[in-house]
Amino acid sequence: MVDADGPGANVATLEAPLMDRRVRDLIGKLGDLRPAACCAGAAGAEIPVGRARLHELLARLLPNCRLAVVHDARLVLAAAAVDSGIALVAGTGSVAYARTAEGKEAQRGGWGWMVGDDGGAVWITRKAAREVMRRSDAGEPPGPLGEALLLAAEARDTRQLTLNLHAMREPMQWAALATTVFETADVDGGSAEIVHRAASELAALVHDVQSEADVNGPIILAGGLLLNQPLLERAVRDELQQPCVRLEAPPVEGAVRLAEELLRS
Repeated sequence: MVDADGPGANVATLEAPLMDRRVRDLIGKLGDLRPAACCAGAAGAEIPVGRARLHELLARLLPNCRLAVVHDARLVLAAAAVDSGIALVAGTGSVAYARTAEGKEAQRGGWGWMVGDDGGAVWITRKAAREVMRRSDAGEPPGPLGEALLLAAEARDTRQLTLNLHAMREPMQWAALATTVFETADVDGGSAEIVHRAASELAALVHDVQSEADVNGPIILAGGLLLNQPLLERAVRDELQQPCVRLEAPPVEGAVRLAEELLRS
């Protein structure tokens, strides 16, 4: 088995040349492989034009290969070997994806870090920055949250904080600062409130897809933020009050399973 990694390639939000280059570079790292089937789970694949563009690119890069391009949240259910259920993913961004055994799908969230992704790490950092700026404008002390965020963002004060944040062009840079909220949640009421609101937003995504798809099955929790921040996971479980299962397998295993299905079809 050959592993390779690289930066994200959201087919809906990235410009076509950048997305193409990142996909080409990633496949190039795999060496001289000629797969018989390939499943690509991509953020933004729910947008038909984005899905088609990625499919066409993969067809050029992997000739004579059976291809499937799906939303990346679809991989969560496949990796969990769940035919009917809901994937709740919270990492840099957030999305809920539901699928029934008959193949009916529903999705909420996944709008991208500049527009939505409520409850995800970028959203949490944005809420934290706004709270710290509000305190500054009101003449209040920055509190543990403010002190931690300024330190993590390498800012002397709130004015420099805004400058440094605006200079961050990649969502992963924003997402990395979300840890300050969890580190201070037990000593800063603002941080605790942000965690609570994040859990509420994520639970709302689940309720919406559950209603639309009328899906039976477990809720699979996935994403680096949700699986690595116990405080958020507990808050989400409290909000949902439904059976939830942590995704134990890497999502790429879902892509492998879906590719195997292509070979059997």
